[in-house]
Amino acid sequence: MTINCKGNLIDLSAPLVIGILNLTPDSFHDGGKYRDRDVIIRHTEQMLSEGADIIDIGGMSSRPGSKVIDVEEELDHVIAPIMDIHRLFPHAVLSIDTIHARVAEVAVASGVSIVNDISAGTMDEAMINTVARLRVPYIIMHMQGRPENMQESPSYHHVVREVMGHLQSRVRTCRLAGIKDIIIDPGFGFGKSNEHNFQLLKDLSLFKMLDCPILAGLSRKSMITKTLGIKNADALNGSTVLHTIALLNGANILRVHDVKEAKEAVILVNEMRKSGNLL
Repeated sequence: MTINCKGNLIDLSAPLVIGILNLTPDSFHDGGKYRDRDVIIRHTEQMLSEGADIIDIGGMSSRPGSKVIDVEEELDHVIAPIMDIHRLFPHAVLSIDTIHARVAEVAVASGVSIVNDISAGTMDEAMINTVARLRVPYIIMHMQGRPENMQESPSYHHVVREVMGHLQSRVRTCRLAGIKDIIIDPGFGFGKSNEHNFQLLKDLSLFKMLDCPILAGLSRKSMITKTLGIKNADALNGSTVLHTIALLNGANILRVHDVKEAKEAVILVNEMRKSGNLL
C-alpha cells in the first residue's frame, strides 16, 4: 500500500507517524506555543529527527467549542511557515490540516503534498474537486456536528456502523471526483463521547473494509484525560497506550504530538508482528 505525494511514493506497509504542528493561538494542547519562526523551525527539525514521516500543519483550532476562522486569517497562520519548512527541509512530506479549499490550494502550491480535512469535504463544497485537481492524497475524517457544537450532546444508535457508513459515502464521493489516494480517520473526540471513542478504538480493524489506510488521532485527547482524571500535559503515557492499541487494531498512520514515543510504539509493534507473537 502506497500513497503518491507529488511523485513521492510513501510506503504504508509499516505504520507511519504524523507529527502535529499547530500554528494556532488556541489549540487544546499546544495553542500559542509555535508562533515564532525560529521555534517553529526547531520543533519541525526535532520531529523529523525523531522519525516523523509527515508533518501536519494546521492554522485553525478544531478543539471542542472553537470557531471556524476565515480563509485569509488561516492563510496568514500557515503559508509563510510552510514555505520556510519546505525550503529548509525539502525532502520532508508536509500535510495541511484545513477545511478550506482555498487554503489547501495555496498550501499545496507552497510545498504541501497532502490535504487533511476534518470535515471530509462537507464544510467547503469546493474542497473535493480542488483536491482531485491538485492530485494529492486526501485524509477524510468523521465528525458529528461542527467544532463549535460537536461535543454538546453526541448521539448514535450504533457508533461504529454510522461512522463507517459516513466514511464509506465520502470515499465514494471522493473516488467519483477522481481522488486516487484516500486516508480515513474515524475522528476520535469529534462529536463522540468517551464510550463512543473506546468503541471505535475496539472495532478499528473493521474499517479495513473500506480499503483505505486508517489514521488514528488519539494523542493527548479527552478520552485519555477524562478517563484518568489528568490534564493533557500529563497524557503522554496514556497516548502511547492508545497508540499501541490502535496499531494492534490495524491503524496505518498515527497523528501525534509526541513523535519519539509514537515511533517507538510502531517499532515495537512491528517487531511483534514479524515474530508472529501478536495476540
